[in-house]
Amino acid sequence: MGIKSLFHLNHATWQAATSLLFLFFCLVSSARAQDIVKEALSSFPPQTLRLEYSRPAKLRELPDYQSLRKRYAGEGLRSLEASLSKLGIEEESIDELVLGWQAGGTGMTLEGLAGGHFNPGDMARRASVQKLQPVPVSDFKAYCFGEELTSTCVVALDQTRGAFGPLSALTALVDARQGTGPSLSSDSRFTALVNDAHSDAPIWGAAIGQAVADWFKGWMPGQQEVELDWSKAFQTVESLSYSVDTADKARLNMKLNCTTVQDAANLRQVFSGLKMFQQLAWQNKNPGRPNPFESLAIDARDRDVLLTLTTAYTTLEGAAL
Repeated sequence: MGIKSLFHLNHATWQAATSLLFLFFCLVSSARAQDIVKEALSSFPPQTLRLEYSRPAKLRELPDYQSLRKRYAGEGLRSLEASLSKLGIEEESIDELVLGWQAGGTGMTLEGLAGGHFNPGDMARRASVQKLQPVPVSDFKAYCFGEELTSTCVVALDQTRGAFGPLSALTALVDARQGTGPSLSSDSRFTALVNDAHSDAPIWGAAIGQAVADWFKGWMPGQQEVELDWSKAFQTVESLSYSVDTADKARLNMKLNCTTVQDAANLRQVFSGLKMFQQLAWQNKNPGRPNPFESLAIDARDRDVLLTLTTAYTTLEGAAL
């Protein structure tokens, strides 16, 4: 075999190896995203009514990420980030995040499973400086911020996994992971919903029951000004699933599954009325400024109500929500 033939053979082999390596990393990235969701289903309690997956590592690539994050991060998230920062866990430490909500005495209780970079030893040293006493949770050490039972606690499960939530939730989460307690994976209905909602989008989620109305109460723009019984409006909705793609623009796709075809038609009318109200309110409060919800499309197919929205990041930045 000549030098030239050998070069072509090696070049072809190199190309094939490079392609396989690229495919391998793509599959590993996808598998890890699926793994943490499976872990969450096996860790969150069976009372969980809502689950949301997000990939901050992907979202941080957006040129508008910091300004959007600063504007839309709620008070609860900012408080959580400040607490985690005391233990050396910065926003950049988190690559993937699965959040779970369950009904509590005063509303929805939040817990989370995070994938990223954690250093239990460094956390312990920083906690000591902050005078935070570790609380044993099985074989792990949890650090809690606040004295109330509902205060947020955090635990490093290993170098790549961390969890946070009320101490009772963390205890149940660890028990479930160790096979000594019940988990959400036993709920075949919710597991099927999550598997159906699973997407390659950097943000996606699913909800059932009262968590559906809670989602809209938390995120519907200007909902405080709408005289609407949100719980009643969504009482015929059996499930909600959604995804947010982040390319050149933000693209939301949402499906609400209703009890009957007529229920879906009625809910479509409710959304149409909300859209009209939002457009009028926007024109009055923000004359001349682009409305981020202008392109909201509403459709009803059989028992499903479908919402789609595409909007520019610069428009979202200027939205007075």
